[in-house]
Amino acid sequence: MDDLVECHSGYEYAERPTAIHWHGERLDIMTITRSWRTPEGKVFQVQTTKDQYFELFYHQGSDEWHLKLINASRKGDFVNQRYLSQRVIDLQPSGIRKFFDIVATMDDVISLGIGEPDFVTPYPISQAGIRSLQQGETHYTSNAGRLDLRQTLAEYLKNKYGVHYNPDTEIVITVGVSEALYLAMTALLNPGDEILIPTPCFVSYQAEAHLSGGVPIEIPTFVEDNFQVRPERIEAAINTRTKAILIAYPNNPTGAVASKEVLEELAHIAEKYDLIVVSDELYDQLIYGVSHVCFPSLAGMWERTILLGGFSKNYAMTGWRIGYAAAPAEILKGLLRVHQYTIMSAPTVAQAAGLEALSKGGQHVEEMRAEYDRRRKLIVPGLNQLGLPTFEPHGAFYAFPRITNSGMDDETFAQKLLEEERVAVVPGSAFGKSGEGYVRCSYATSYEKIEEALERIERFMRRHG
Repeated sequence: MDDLVECHSGYEYAERPTAIHWHGERLDIMTITRSWRTPEGKVFQVQTTKDQYFELFYHQGSDEWHLKLINASRKGDFVNQRYLSQRVIDLQPSGIRKFFDIVATMDDVISLGIGEPDFVTPYPISQAGIRSLQQGETHYTSNAGRLDLRQTLAEYLKNKYGVHYNPDTEIVITVGVSEALYLAMTALLNPGDEILIPTPCFVSYQAEAHLSGGVPIEIPTFVEDNFQVRPERIEAAINTRTKAILIAYPNNPTGAVASKEVLEELAHIAEKYDLIVVSDELYDQLIYGVSHVCFPSLAGMWERTILLGGFSKNYAMTGWRIGYAAAPAEILKGLLRVHQYTIMSAPTVAQAAGLEALSKGGQHVEEMRAEYDRRRKLIVPGLNQLGLPTFEPHGAFYAFPRITNSGMDDETFAQKLLEEERVAVVPGSAFGKSGEGYVRCSYATSYEKIEEALERIERFMRRHG
């Protein structure tokens, strides 16, 4: 009996391996250090009582086990995984990070992959941060952040979108919108609670839900619908375990902006099934030719929405790490409870810069937005002319071309384009299954670099298109 696996239920069911038969020898399994599922079947990493390490793969289609002995050089990492929580072990590496790591080792690369402004923070905003340091403002602020910043933010949201938040009890300043997302997931989700997430979406959403003990349920969106989620797909996915819906418009990676009609239908569903909505509106000021609808401004939605926002994209402040969450007081108390035990308070110097941005940064945002729009009008028709059908984005700073005309999947396309032409893009599958067959191209880089990138992609497509 060679290369077989015994499970607690015998040989027929791939669950809880207890022993393996390897080259004629039976080896008892001492520890299962990791397990996960693939589309083809289940995989286990195990340690035997003889201190050997194996990867066991069960292929459902052929009903066969495949065993692989882990070489000695990997033993250290393999053993150390025993000390990690299963939630962390199960996290998949970010598809974005993989390509950035490769880019860092190469010369003459034009990056259309990075999701941050190429502009430096506007001078007056940086100066406000510098003054804060010079004046000795290097201590903690209150847990929720500087009161004057929260007051200014509340005024901004009221004037721009007509939503009213009490700066004393309904706003918390966070370490970027990433922390705000973490707070929302952790405060809302019990183990097993489901949160519905339209995809393609920012890579952190599913991971944050998983780390909080929740279950992310992907709801695909399609180019035929302008990458706006179909409300009927949301409703069809709701069950007794559904706790929340997470929406993100303007969208990363597609650049889609949701219409008021679609958002009103989602609002109706949230009210009908008593769901809370987490609305990530980080790119709210970077829109082109359409209007942004702030979700809590819709009838009946203020009471059941956690609004997430920040300064990173609008004001070119990614490195300052400053964002916010706003919600009804009783909900915000939960977020603040998590925040005070994990962060204490957002960086004091960044809060000073954020206050300047909100107070006087509007003109700088408009200047950057106009330049993004100019680049958008270059890259979108440029990609279309190269045989890469590209949806017209109305928000953020991303184009999302379909690359199936190349005959490659999105990962292969991104890899070969980088290797052959030194142009970096991000595979669409990094943003969820419905991103397969697309790549994300950021136009947060100079006009001249986009022109050069299009020339390189044209050479690439002549060979592969």
